[in-house]
Amino acid sequence: MLNILGKPADHGFDEPIGLLTDCHRRIEMFLDVLIRVARDHLDHPLEPGGQPAQALVKAKQYFLHAAPRHTADEEESLFPRMKAAAAKDAASAGGAAGEKAGNAGAIERLHDDHERADAMHARVDALLGVWLRDASLPASQAAELRELLDSLRELYRGHIAVEEQEVFPLAARMLSPADLSAVGDEMRARRGLGKG
Repeated sequence: MLNILGKPADHGFDEPIGLLTDCHRRIEMFLDVLIRVARDHLDHPLEPGGQPAQALVKAKQYFLHAAPRHTADEEESLFPRMKAAAAKDAASAGGAAGEKAGNAGAIERLHDDHERADAMHARVDALLGVWLRDASLPASQAAELRELLDSLRELYRGHIAVEEQEVFPLAARMLSPADLSAVGDEMRARRGLGKG
């Protein structure tokens, strides 16, 4: 399977935790593209069809289409199974919380991050649309775009660290092979792909 960059993916749908991590690298890469193009080109007109404009379009499309699927992978497939496994574990342990039950707070924070990121991305998308259409942004909108991109970078740094250092390793330990397979199947279906 080839990834969005036309290179072999590091993980397939049979390794959903690894695939979610691969998605984080793409999020970081496309956000870096937006930040770099904004840094280097916001102060003068953007050449229509030029390399910076093409990079903006590609990153804009990624955050408009692929990134929401990643969020859905977590919110609709991974997190509910983790919560169910933690509840089952707590019930079988006579209500003891334990490591698995402790994921609820982290998952709630991650959910809040997703909502904040979605709102920021909606505004970034609108500003990028104006920039691409008009080849420039008024100074106030250029400043807003820079601020939003910096805020997204900070949000993702913390968010990805929690997922990769805490939540994903816990999911790999607590979810059954059948649960992980179901997560991968749902991720595949979300992208309109048949069984691999």
